Amino acid sequence: MTSEPVIEVPIRDEAIKLGQLLKLSGLVEDGAEARELIQTGRVSVDGEVETRRARQVRPGSRVELPGAVMTVVRSEP
Repeated sequence: MTSEPVIEVPIRDEAIKLGQLLKLSGLVEDGAEARELIQTGRVSVDGEVETRRARQVRPGSRVELPGAVMTVVRSEP
């Protein structure tokens, strides 16, 4: 278990691609940084290492990367 605070990232749709989520959260500067983190196995979704940028992440999912933990929530309309 990590000691980082959990950041809630609201999304409007039913799901979002993992790479887009990292950019939306502001935890990475751009798509290249997101790709690097994901492809090198430094991102996990719901406790499992994920290496696909296009992985669909849904509200309720927990995403961890070095120095940060986030949960995906559905934004209010």
